[in-house]
Amino acid sequence: MDKKSLRILFMGTPEFAVESLKALVENGYNVVGVVTMPDKPAGRGYKLQPSPVKQYASQRGLPVLQPEKLKDEGFLNELKQLDVDLQVVVAFRMLPEVVWAMPPKGTFNLHSSLLPQYRGAAPINWAIINGEKETGVTSFFLSHEIDTGKIIFQEKTTIDDRDNAGTLHDRLMIMGSQLVLKTVDAILKGDVQSVPQDKLFRDLSELKNAPKIFKEDCQIDWNKPAREIYNLIRGLSPYPAAWTELFSANQGEKLRFKLFAGEPIENSIHDLQPGSIETDHKTYLDVATKDGFLRITVLQMPGKKRMNTIDFLNGYHFGKEARFG
Repeated sequence: MDKKSLRILFMGTPEFAVESLKALVENGYNVVGVVTMPDKPAGRGYKLQPSPVKQYASQRGLPVLQPEKLKDEGFLNELKQLDVDLQVVVAFRMLPEVVWAMPPKGTFNLHSSLLPQYRGAAPINWAIINGEKETGVTSFFLSHEIDTGKIIFQEKTTIDDRDNAGTLHDRLMIMGSQLVLKTVDAILKGDVQSVPQDKLFRDLSELKNAPKIFKEDCQIDWNKPAREIYNLIRGLSPYPAAWTELFSANQGEKLRFKLFAGEPIENSIHDLQPGSIETDHKTYLDVATKDGFLRITVLQMPGKKRMNTIDFLNGYHFGKEARFG
């Protein structure tokens, strides 16, 4: 069997998945179909918008399937008619066994962490939030439990202190596309020796998870150390973004701010209440934490565009009693 005779079905939805699909197509693999989420309303007019994967697939003339339900008989019949040898999954939803067990060469997934660590929906965010210095991408065969299948390959990368979720996402997207290509090459050659994940840890307590992030996970607790707050901000930047509220008694305001970037000023002795503000009202905005200060450098007010601190201080004024909380 060669590249042209290996029939591949690709499953994915966001931009992260496009790079992997593109790598397969541009390297001569026979992608006979693409499965992605149904179009969703977006923008001011709430017009139906295709996913990034659908947009790329349509440009390349690839057949696109958009099932509402993955166990729908009509969808399952379409899969059978495609007669695929291998399914590749990147940033898609959980598949039922009737789907992932269908192709003779199996179904593998690309995950943006070094499994078995950070199983779940938001591995990029949680790795930064938890202050990890290293992460990577993993290809693995799907099994019954999510993100637990046998590992095929992994590639590692360091997490720089200035990385945020956006920069790490983009780096792993490129790394992941090359790992997908490497994995398909190995499967085509019959050169795969997958490793069960339970061989890589002794106890489940050793594992860190990456659950879906909710609004309450994004709220800043100024009672925590500056470094922890800094990691939370960059782990949620640019999306969904960490948030805090500004209380200003004089102006009777309580405004919710999104914070996108900052700098920790650790081990700074102070007797201020966490959340208290230190500023010259011109160039810097420091917020007291448990062990020092967090210097805010990029933020967003309600209804306004994202801006740097200097621009914010130039246009917004608050009294000495103002504090974040």
